Amino acid sequence: MAKKQINPTRMELTAQKRKLVTALRGHKLLKDKRDELMRQFLILIQENMSLRQEMENGLALAARNFALARAVIPPPVLDTGLLMANQEVGLHAGEKNIMGVVTPVFEFNLRNPDSASIYSYGFSFTTVDLDIAVKSLADVLPAMLRLAEVEKTCQLMSAEIEKTRRRVNALEYTMIPEMRETIKYITMKLDENERSNQIRLMKVKDMMLEQAHHYSEKA
Repeated sequence: MAKKQINPTRMELTAQKRKLVTALRGHKLLKDKRDELMRQFLILIQENMSLRQEMENGLALAARNFALARAVIPPPVLDTGLLMANQEVGLHAGEKNIMGVVTPVFEFNLRNPDSASIYSYGFSFTTVDLDIAVKSLADVLPAMLRLAEVEKTCQLMSAEIEKTRRRVNALEYTMIPEMRETIKYITMKLDENERSNQIRLMKVKDMMLEQAHHYSEKA
């Protein structure tokens, strides 16, 4: 159907050849982009698995430590000690570009750089179990933020890989073959027209010779 709508002229043939060259170049660039995205995606997937394991282990450790602290510290004392926060965490959300994919970057900073500022209670009425629990929970925060960043990046890159894969397949299996078929069709039509013109010219020449000299060149 597409071939019938094409005007088989030399100008159209030149235009189709230019389109084919552009499509082949775009196909190569998209394949390179897809391959590089896949490489970085696999690296992030491995980091994601490692961070998730680290975060789950850290949260499980913090939960066990808090359970121990609650077992030895009276609930009113524990609740009062954790009621007010002594530290403040600021979160900055930025972004970076990975092969055309805008991905998030999370950075956090503490209001008070003193490591002891994570404890919002006095040490007179609490035990070291609570200190360990609070410290284990604070230690897992960087991994949690990095995990959120990596997981969102993986989601965005996965969508971009799928979109790039569809474009590569469309070029490789649809557009480029159609362009080649169109070029072949136009070339055949032009060759056919050229042969027809040559046959007409030969017939005209025979007629002119016959009229001028009363004989046919075939004879």
